[in-house]
Amino acid sequence: MPRDLDRRTPRERAVDDRQAPRPLLGDHHQLAALTGLFTFRTLREPDLRNPMPSGREARRVSAEERSGLLGHLVRPKRRSVLRLREPRRLPRSLDRRETADLLSSLRTWRDRSLAGLMLLSGLRSGELLTLDVTDVDIGARWIRVLGKGAKERRVPLDVEVAGLIQTYLLTERPESSSTRLFLVAKGPNRGQPLTAAGLRTIFRYHRLKAGVPAGHPHALRHTFGTAMAEAGVDLAVMQALLGRAHVDTTARYIHLAPTHVKAEYDAARTRLRARS
Repeated sequence: MPRDLDRRTPRERAVDDRQAPRPLLGDHHQLAALTGLFTFRTLREPDLRNPMPSGREARRVSAEERSGLLGHLVRPKRRSVLRLREPRRLPRSLDRRETADLLSSLRTWRDRSLAGLMLLSGLRSGELLTLDVTDVDIGARWIRVLGKGAKERRVPLDVEVAGLIQTYLLTERPESSSTRLFLVAKGPNRGQPLTAAGLRTIFRYHRLKAGVPAGHPHALRHTFGTAMAEAGVDLAVMQALLGRAHVDTTARYIHLAPTHVKAEYDAARTRLRARS
């Protein structure tokens, strides 16, 4: 280990790391490699301090430490400068061709209904699996959804998806004592509620068959959010449709295509010119 590395302070080392070209390894791999390297160095030279944070030094003050009877007296310890800041990665939405290819590979009314509820109503995969038959009002086109934190909301049902669900109920859903809407159709578990593993298996098979590697269930939900945002739906309405707890979370979740942003900008500039 070069001695000049030891003369830099942790802050100088962090600055140098930010200015250096980013390697191919991810942030967590880099941190793990550095931690192992400095740990090995301290084994060889016990008098040298390991600058990598660990244990209580590496985490924030917990909510329990900040609250309680004497929570106002808690003084957070100085945090190490060698901490990871995770970049916010937006989920990837599917383009029209990918969506069409994925949907065309679906053969059963159940699978088409599952995809339709995520793509045209924005349901989470976990919300799909907890739907009961009585939660779907096909005539009025409403769905009662139990979201995160056991929060209930009503979501509009697209007319095409309503038709898919009605056909599934009349022709394909197995006879069962279960009240769940989506059931296993084949095998020894026929008639049992569809599980999260079963849902993942369905989409794993169809995205490989359709040649759409990004065709995960959450990608369909995000495609719905992106389409609604590009259609000009109000952010508060988006929050209600997606079942998000905070508007700012919804704003981070939705990203607009650059072409749509440019089109909106040009339209706004045209309106402003017309006023002047």
